Amino acid sequence: MIDDVHPLGAGIRLRPTTMADAASRAASLTRSRAYMKPWEPERPESFYTEEGQRERLAGLLADRAAGRVMPWVLCDGEDRAVGGFNLNAVALGPFRSATLGYWVDVAHAGRGLATAAVRLICELARDELRLHRIEAGTVLDNTASQRVLAKCGFEEFGMAPAYLHIDGEWRDHRLFQRILHDGPVTGAED
Repeated sequence: MIDDVHPLGAGIRLRPTTMADAASRAASLTRSRAYMKPWEPERPESFYTEEGQRERLAGLLADRAAGRVMPWVLCDGEDRAVGGFNLNAVALGPFRSATLGYWVDVAHAGRGLATAAVRLICELARDELRLHRIEAGTVLDNTASQRVLAKCGFEEFGMAPAYLHIDGEWRDHRLFQRILHDGPVTGAED
């Protein structure tokens, strides 16, 4: 199931990221650049090019092969990227945790797609990866992402001062977590 294509409605699907997503990711990120600026780190111009996205995807897919990251793409009916969702810093063993990061194209924001994708990713993380916990952080005034997390069962558990360098300065973040299950740790071989 983790490698399946998952319909989210209105012709939008969530599926594993591939190298073929580079061009449409570059176009979506370029289109959404001003919209996402308050929530994103400063990026070099090359980040917004197809080649820059190829480099980014090569790193993500290498990390996926090593079990450190699970990257998905939100795609439209023509299989063009209109968002990205990652479980980062996947830790197994007794911790069984990951951090969640995501973005949605400006043309698709506010339609419940992030909420649907985060819910699905939480299910996959619990059922397929057997994770216990997912953490996410938002800039203090990113109320849209905070609403998504709240709708998906995340609870705020703290504030991290000067947590990430976002939009040109060190920004405080609200920290959220969702406990996926309280069952026993399985897969001690991890």
